[in-house]
Amino acid sequence: MRKRILGFMVLIASLPSAALASDGLSGANTAWILTATALVLMMTLPGLSLFYGGLVRVKNILSVLMQCFAITCVASLLWLLVGYSLAFSEGNAFIGGFSNVLLGAVTEDSMVGDIPESVFAMFQMTFAIITPALIVGGFAERMRFSSMLTFSGLWLLVVYAPITHWVWGGGWLSEMGLLDFAGGTVVHVTAGVAAVTAAMVMGPRHGFPGQPMPPHNMTMTITGAGLLWVGWFGFNAGSALAANGDAGMAMLVTHISAAAGALTWMACEWTKFGRPSALGAVTGMVAGLGTITPASGYVGPGGALVIGILAGFVCYNATVYLKQRLRIDDSLDVFPVHGVGGALGTLLAAVFASAGLGLFSGQGLGDGVTIMSQLQVQVIGVVASGVYTAVVTFVLLKLVDVMIGLRVSQDEETEGLDLNQHNERGYDL
Repeated sequence: MRKRILGFMVLIASLPSAALASDGLSGANTAWILTATALVLMMTLPGLSLFYGGLVRVKNILSVLMQCFAITCVASLLWLLVGYSLAFSEGNAFIGGFSNVLLGAVTEDSMVGDIPESVFAMFQMTFAIITPALIVGGFAERMRFSSMLTFSGLWLLVVYAPITHWVWGGGWLSEMGLLDFAGGTVVHVTAGVAAVTAAMVMGPRHGFPGQPMPPHNMTMTITGAGLLWVGWFGFNAGSALAANGDAGMAMLVTHISAAAGALTWMACEWTKFGRPSALGAVTGMVAGLGTITPASGYVGPGGALVIGILAGFVCYNATVYLKQRLRIDDSLDVFPVHGVGGALGTLLAAVFASAGLGLFSGQGLGDGVTIMSQLQVQVIGVVASGVYTAVVTFVLLKLVDVMIGLRVSQDEETEGLDLNQHNERGYDL
């Protein structure tokens, strides 16, 4: 690959601290990644929190906000303790080591390329925060708060950290040449598969699918969606780890795909129901964002347009199929939007990264690499990430269920998690 900035950066991040010294710090690059880090944290707090919060029923709004907030705290401390070390320290092909426990090797002078390692570690922390937070949408309105905290913490360490090492920390998928610029497999496939696994293990909410369960506050959801859209620029463009043309192109294609995904989802609804919905528009936007994520550093504007259109169409139909045909209560559509979108974008990266597609050309594949050979690597990356996530997530859910129980009682679910889990209300009605 002609431009593999991310791969190069994470490779050197896996080296011992003594090898991380750079000729000099880039103030411009450091300032941009500091900004991108704040943008990605904003995606969870308050972006995802408001997006999810508006989608649940009024009796569960506070529980969703609390789950996202608490996951942010737990994930941050686990990343400090051992998560960063397992993901980015020198280890083997499958997992990093313990050389950076408590970020002990991170000093003011240690560098990743031409930015401080502290900035790189914090940037990666925000990814480790939002990924388990996304899974909340799969079991919303029915999991105990204590179970959610336990599961999320364990999942971060035994699913997210190893797969991050595989892809970005110099692991086996990185060695194969997987194209995943900002998290198609690491974030979206893992979160989507974990969410649908949780939904199947726990079973549907009482009343699903016969009882309508509409969003209680679309104003809140659209506000959260807008924060996600803006924050995603830090997510994708920040993954260039530099203030350069790669970051600029990643930002441009991210925006194009989001717009195309939203309009395509609206068109699908308009065709089927005679009118578009606000919920469909924002869901299509998220589908476009999630699908472009793995390809954002490799494709051009034309490719991004096609990816966004396909994201809206494919994720829309996946959502309908999962809920209406399979009757799986993935409450907030995490798998059909993030899981399917992340997998689709990872596969399409192999196609639209090619330099031989005219107006739809990307940055170009490496010497001797064809679309088909790259596509084979992409398929392996998606399947390996998905299967590993499904198996380990299932085991973790069963373990937590045995330890403390996963689900609230039917009476507690009817009352709402705000009162029985937190003894508070989201609104004074």
